[in-house]
Amino acid sequence: MYFFSTRGAQKVTGAQAIVLGLADDGGLFVPERFPTVSEAELNDMLSMDYPERAAFVLHKYLDDYDYEGLKNACERAYAQFDGGDPAPLVKISNGVYMLELFHGPTCAFKDMALTVLPYLLREGCNLCGIQEQVLILVATSGDTGKAALEGFKDADGIKIMVFYPDEGVSKMQKLQMCTTEGNNTNVVAVKGNFDDCQTAVKRIFNSEQYKADLKSKNTLLSSANSINFGRLAPQIAYYFSAYLDLVSAGQIEIGEKVDFTVPTGNFGNILAAYYAKQMGLPVGKLVCASNKNNILTDFIQTGKYDCHREFYKTMSPSMDILISSNLERLLFELSGRNAALTKQRMEKLVKEGEYTVTAEELQRINESFYAGSTNEEGTVECMYDFFCNYGYPMDTHTGVAMSVAQEYIEKCEKEKLPKDKTPQPNMVVVSTASPYKFPQDVLYALTGNDVKDSFKGVKRLNLLTAMKVPKSLQELRYKEPRFKAVSTTENLYNEVLKFLEIGTEGIVAQSATKKRAGKKNKEQ
Repeated sequence: MYFFSTRGAQKVTGAQAIVLGLADDGGLFVPERFPTVSEAELNDMLSMDYPERAAFVLHKYLDDYDYEGLKNACERAYAQFDGGDPAPLVKISNGVYMLELFHGPTCAFKDMALTVLPYLLREGCNLCGIQEQVLILVATSGDTGKAALEGFKDADGIKIMVFYPDEGVSKMQKLQMCTTEGNNTNVVAVKGNFDDCQTAVKRIFNSEQYKADLKSKNTLLSSANSINFGRLAPQIAYYFSAYLDLVSAGQIEIGEKVDFTVPTGNFGNILAAYYAKQMGLPVGKLVCASNKNNILTDFIQTGKYDCHREFYKTMSPSMDILISSNLERLLFELSGRNAALTKQRMEKLVKEGEYTVTAEELQRINESFYAGSTNEEGTVECMYDFFCNYGYPMDTHTGVAMSVAQEYIEKCEKEKLPKDKTPQPNMVVVSTASPYKFPQDVLYALTGNDVKDSFKGVKRLNLLTAMKVPKSLQELRYKEPRFKAVSTTENLYNEVLKFLEIGTEGIVAQSATKKRAGKKNKEQ
């Protein structure tokens, strides 16, 4: 299986696509075709455990990797998850299920891919004969950063650097990142929002001067964001697994369609579901759920992507995004894989902040997708009602998803003809993070009480819900932040060079020196 850039003719292997992360022309790598999974293969997957299912799906795309190697890597990755099943499906009510993807090391769905990506990258380097040090640059809206840091810490031949929006993530997310261990890690806060971080990182990737400069330092750039196909591919697997779990539980027969609702910011998670559908998984509607930053909702409803709008900081910060990178992959498919047109649209987005698809393309979007959004009040109300009715606590991002899912289900019921007895397809809502990652906001939604301290919020939430507190979050309370740097977007490359020059120990030592100096000045 080869991969092509969404913006040009660059052709690479699966291993090369993962190692490079981003195409030379700034495009994203996509498979030359969608591999199919037959009904017979779906039946065979019923008896597989989750790591086997994941390896089966991955090998459909990454056939240059050894299958047994993929399987062993998935087994090691998912052994780190709590509860035995990395992606359990929980029945909430008749026809409504929650796909819990937060049982990994960092309590967010990004763990599903970022525990596997280190193997994919390291083995990819071996397959490509790459000897250089790999530097992974990550822009994060909160969850990707910690999951990537945890996955790659102390990995041989790899350094990882994460940029997050200063004041744009939750306190728990910030603590998770800034206390990260490992002798190959670095974390920098950026003055701005996630889009500013993502744009600055892409600028480094797209600069021939920077790449040549890094090459002279025996360093190769790569990415752990969902622009990297190695991040996207493992996410396809849990849509297959959720479907198969419904079959195993006797809720559906193979061939029946299932709807999925996904809380969406950068469009990677829901794009993975779209890829699963293209592979033959019987998916009905993909419901794209947005918060107050509802640019994707407007695009799916109108066909116009327009960044000329206010940016909001919300209680679901991982969705506070206005430039959804993975949408480029969908545009490429909608246009009939027209790389020139995709490139033209992406350039127009950079220059003018908008683009519009054709009426025919919009019709194709609406055949697969439904889009809705909810504001802060709607999110809180949904979380409160759901806990009262079902005793099920969910994080703020999942609250957005459930609110939109309920809206979609009600819409379908209203549109049914009186004589239409066709049952609504089962709905799986993707739960992307533990409620304990956002304890203050979740506690407020469930009780109306404000708590300033995150760990007091965790304690009170535990008393209210009796939901087990993840050990990794409990331990955060006693960890001292190692990384305290704050940078402008213009200075990010200098931060990269400093990291390469003095390493993690030097960065941490600088942070400690500044802390002592600040404390001394305060005392004086």
